[in-house]
Amino acid sequence: MPDGYFHYGLLVALAIALVIAAFTDLRRRQIDNWLTGAIALGAPLFWWAGGISLWPGVAIQLGVALAAFAVLAGLFALRMMGGGDVKLLTALALWIAPSLFLQLLIVMALAGGILTIVLGAWHVMRRQRDRLAIPYGVAISAGGLWVLGIHYLPAAATAANLG
Repeated sequence: MPDGYFHYGLLVALAIALVIAAFTDLRRRQIDNWLTGAIALGAPLFWWAGGISLWPGVAIQLGVALAAFAVLAGLFALRMMGGGDVKLLTALALWIAPSLFLQLLIVMALAGGILTIVLGAWHVMRRQRDRLAIPYGVAISAGGLWVLGIHYLPAAATAANLG
């Protein structure tokens, strides 16, 4: 297993990717495939750096990601969620422990609700008649950054200092 600095560096890279996802979704209403692909492909390095066992650790991560994708793909089919949002959340499910993934979803829902209210009010104030598009990648990124900041980065920083 590599030292704590590598693990910490992967977490920082994930945080940067989430900020980029939020920014691009806010600006263009799109989350690029290369970004979600990079997040997903970085997960095995994160598992290795964190010493996660293949069984049951990695198997559980893959199972949670598959379940998340199945539910989110259903929401996409119902036009309740964008494709980039589905891919970003599925990629995050590969990184975040299952118990913490639920926290991510809760923070994401709260941030998404606030975002919807703010953008809805802005939409009404500007008297726009077009359909309101919510950049939910911002809420997803907020949930991911919350979990990283509260649960992962402090532990990784401590491990890097001790390692």
